[in-house]
Amino acid sequence: MKIERLPAAPARFALERTKVVPALIGRHQDFLIITGLAGAVYEVSALTDNADYFYGLGGAMGAASMMGLGLALAQPKRKVLVVTGDGEMLMSLGSLCTVATVNPPNLSILCVDNGHYGETGYQISHTSRCVDLEAIARGAGIRLTHSVIIEADIAEGARLLRAGGDTSFVLASVKPTDGPKGMLNLNGAECRDIFRRALLGPH
Repeated sequence: MKIERLPAAPARFALERTKVVPALIGRHQDFLIITGLAGAVYEVSALTDNADYFYGLGGAMGAASMMGLGLALAQPKRKVLVVTGDGEMLMSLGSLCTVATVNPPNLSILCVDNGHYGETGYQISHTSRCVDLEAIARGAGIRLTHSVIIEADIAEGARLLRAGGDTSFVLASVKPTDGPKGMLNLNGAECRDIFRRALLGPH
């Protein structure tokens, strides 16, 4: 069976994630941040210095978007940002349909797509072949979508992550390399309590 690939694009998977992700997120203090595992959790941990408004997943592959949806609904006055990778997003494609149906205006999803499963040994993922996650998000019904393939795309991506009015989805195609690895607390219960205290105060 022949596997079709996406049309050739000279710049696809050419951007440096160490530059693109911080540029897209901008002032991270403006968000409540949920991340998927692997590259996303480590680079956002490094970017935010493990801030208490950041909750990173380790091992719960496929859960980030739905956790972000729940948080956005529970905290409608706060801007919620989900940062995840192509592998984690591929595992939870159905979540995009639910997100689109509910369409919270304070939720944004940034999918950092390096075309590989970085957590398990850099096997090629479906996005290196024929899968376009932005097209899937748009087809699911998410109204505000954008692909970042070249540097000129970054400004619009950063704007959409903060736009409001509708849920937004930004796909950033980057080189298959690791981002910075900040110190990561993998104690889920402890992270939950830290995040909850920061959000709601002591109980």
